[in-house]
Amino acid sequence: MTHGVETASHPPLEGMTETMPDVQSHADDRMVPINKVGVKEIRHPITLARQDGGVCQTVADINMFVSLPSDRKGTHMSRFLEVLNEYNDGIRPERLIELCRVLRSRLDAEVAHVEMDFTYFITKTAPVTGLKGLMDYKTRFICESSSEREDLVMSVAAAATSLCPCSKEISARGAHNQRCLITADVRFDGMLWIEELAELIEESASCRVYPVLKRPDEKWVTEEAFDNPKFVEDIVRDLAVLLDGEERIKWFHIRSENFESIHSHNAYAEITRDCSS
Repeated sequence: MTHGVETASHPPLEGMTETMPDVQSHADDRMVPINKVGVKEIRHPITLARQDGGVCQTVADINMFVSLPSDRKGTHMSRFLEVLNEYNDGIRPERLIELCRVLRSRLDAEVAHVEMDFTYFITKTAPVTGLKGLMDYKTRFICESSSEREDLVMSVAAAATSLCPCSKEISARGAHNQRCLITADVRFDGMLWIEELAELIEESASCRVYPVLKRPDEKWVTEEAFDNPKFVEDIVRDLAVLLDGEERIKWFHIRSENFESIHSHNAYAEITRDCSS
């Protein structure tokens, strides 16, 4: 069947829906409300605006939910995808909030909740040779809309280098270092670019990591980390200070996991802070 075309053997969709029962809209006598009902693990292409004026095209894993009152049997699952298809390009934080509002309206719900996980790519330049490459960042938007409040959390995870201050202090030759994954979830006012948050995250580490390095670059990053040793506690504290200094950020949950090179375990630290009070 071709959508939108009426034929003799296939009646229009409008006529079909008038005669088909809508079971989801039936009453439910158990009177148990549901906090979240919807669809998960939708793979969907999105286009995000970049800070430099360009765009990043990527694929997102999306979860979409609404609340369901106690007297309604079910929600209309197809409407989630209908709404999503109206917002498949130019996704920015303010449009995600708008998407939640539309979900609430279309599904007649008190609360709508959307989670969007994707890989964001930023061009990075090697510190000495200037060679460029794409660095990937795990990014997440979590948005919720109700009649009482609207909430948006942006999360960015960046790989970096940490070098152990204790190892540097006690060793005659060198110091052990490792890659770490630093993650920041933030609530903010106005516009905060993914690139801006990634920059703050990477600044808190012993040294940044780069997609392309030649020998002069390797020398530079090795010595940069050696001159800037940090425990996992130092990383999250330094990041907290940086986020405190950004007026747009009103709340954050930050953590660093250091994938130890000489231990069989990882080192971990986290901080949660409300900056609005």
